[in-house]
Amino acid sequence: MIKKNKNTIILGLVTTIAATLITITTAQADADAASDTQKSKLESYIKFTKVLNLINDQYVDELNTSDLVDKALKGLLSNLDAHSSFMDKKGFSDLNVQTAGEFGGLGISIGLKKGVLTVIAPLNETPADKAGVLAGDIILKIDDKATLGMTLDEAVGIMRGKPKTDVILTIVREKEPKPLKIKITRDIIQIQSVYSKKIDNDILYLHVSSFDQKVVADVSEALKKEHNRSGILLDLRNNPGGLLDQAVGLTDLFIDDGVIVSQKGRNSEENIEFKAHEENTNTKTPIVVLVNAGSASASEIVSGALQDKRRAIIVGEKTFGKGSVQVVMPVGSGEALRLTVARYYLPSGRTIQAVGVTPDIIVHPGKVARDNNSTFVIKERELKKHLEGELDKIDNNKKDEKKEKKEIDKTIVTEDQIYNDAQLKSAIDILKVLMITSQIKEEKK
Repeated sequence: MIKKNKNTIILGLVTTIAATLITITTAQADADAASDTQKSKLESYIKFTKVLNLINDQYVDELNTSDLVDKALKGLLSNLDAHSSFMDKKGFSDLNVQTAGEFGGLGISIGLKKGVLTVIAPLNETPADKAGVLAGDIILKIDDKATLGMTLDEAVGIMRGKPKTDVILTIVREKEPKPLKIKITRDIIQIQSVYSKKIDNDILYLHVSSFDQKVVADVSEALKKEHNRSGILLDLRNNPGGLLDQAVGLTDLFIDDGVIVSQKGRNSEENIEFKAHEENTNTKTPIVVLVNAGSASASEIVSGALQDKRRAIIVGEKTFGKGSVQVVMPVGSGEALRLTVARYYLPSGRTIQAVGVTPDIIVHPGKVARDNNSTFVIKERELKKHLEGELDKIDNNKKDEKKEKKEIDKTIVTEDQIYNDAQLKSAIDILKVLMITSQIKEEKK
């Protein structure tokens, strides 16, 4: 027994010494690695300064050192990823103007996709939207300036300008044989983010065009006003994103438990989970969400979270794929960095970045074929008005059109709008099936 104890003591002593040696060796390795890192950093800084001085001294044209550093910083940030950038005084000022919610421009959200300037989405009812710019269009030229190698901030700066002035975009569009030139007249861009309408008498149609600070409040108001609707159609097509808290808040209106979205970065303080709350949540009304290639960032969080939680059916086309988090950090007098610090992850743990959200049911845009065999197809409620119009033509007895003309009811999605939009028509049909299924389940309880 004594011998065994001695062996045990000796073995323990040897183990302790070995562990100590390992600790010392590891600590030394860490110290060496830190030293190498510091040495490498110092060498890199010296190299940068040396190159800067060589350019300043030897370049064919005389350069201002401050401008040279700005150019270097812009190149540095733009090479990190498509969304990081260095903003000089003008760029930072333009950003502040844009986030104020009213500015002179075209009304399009753009991004760099596979290294080229791409339209994420035209904002609803803006000059770009009315001129026919589409999500996914590649901008080849802005006026006479080629966009190859152009940063996002530079492109935005060129497109923004005085209202009532024109800009010509040369774009490449899928399935078009040659580039298209689109002339757009700049205007003051005022964004209305939430549009609510009725479809038939039992569906609430909610179109969210961007995520500004009023989205949750406006959607909540629409839900209270139309609380008796049997189905909800949430249209996030051409929604380029916006404020994260609004995306989380909108999702929270329909999910009562669990993580909605998480963000993870290099630094632990960037690791955050955003969770759903039970209060003021509608978990029973069937939902269909419409998305397309112009749905990005915040709209991908909403659609992806509702998909992961099996709370909604997602219809349309694959989304843009922007799942990174940027923060704006002032670095000097009127200058700032926009830096990617984290990525978003959906409840299932999947990322959005460069992947996007794939709809449950793929539907491409287009018109719905209608039965045109009958040349006289008219609803009974419209028959009298139609015949009065025909009599006017015969008798040449036109009435005052201004007095007869009625305002279009903008609170209703019309039949023409539905049949001119195959994605919308499909979403409505799918939602009606969900509504019937939900009603059957309730009746069986």
